[in-house]
Amino acid sequence: MDGVTESAATAARELRVVFSRLRRRLKGLATGGDLTPSQTAVLTRLWKEGPSSASALAAAEQMRPQSMATILAALDQHGLIRRMPDPEDGRRQVISVTAEGRHRAENDRKARTEWLARTMQDRYSERERQVILDALSLLDRLIKHD
Repeated sequence: MDGVTESAATAARELRVVFSRLRRRLKGLATGGDLTPSQTAVLTRLWKEGPSSASALAAAEQMRPQSMATILAALDQHGLIRRMPDPEDGRRQVISVTAEGRHRAENDRKARTEWLARTMQDRYSERERQVILDALSLLDRLIKHD
């Protein structure tokens, strides 16, 4: 990488690898074994961001509309989402989570957070956890100053 120090390049590579592995690990902790990671991701997005169209969800999840349609059909079959006509365009549907979908998404998030907290408690000393918090503060600064 031109103009980038070796330490910055190494840190960038390692950070990307570690975050990818952590993201995969957390995705695998979904409490509902009957949902795929992609279905869980879409359900969580709807829960966190609110109602959306299928095309907006497909764009946000970076997938083809046909793949999103399959995911939404499965979530609908499980009773986790509801589809309503778009008040501004009756040809489109607005998708939102049901009470059961909200409950499932909340439980999944809670399970992931509890696993991460418990694992950090078991594997790191108080001092090491403080180092992680300090590093997160630095990473937050990286994100805020694009």
